[in-house]
Amino acid sequence: MQETEKDATRRRVAPLTVVLGVVFVFFCAVLVYVYAAAKRANPVMLDEQGRPLGQTSQPSSGGAH
Repeated sequence: MQETEKDATRRRVAPLTVVLGVVFVFFCAVLVYVYAAAKRANPVMLDEQGRPLGQTSQPSSGGAH
């Protein structure tokens, strides 16, 4: 008789487990979507003057000539 009770509890899934599973899958999907959108955007980092970093034509002497 214990085996049938054990099988019954093993097959039953708590509603909270299902909800947390759905939230976890949704969170992972959002992470993947944001990662893909960020890769597609190809952002360019800018310095304080608005020029792209790594493409300055002036020597980096701190602004003093």
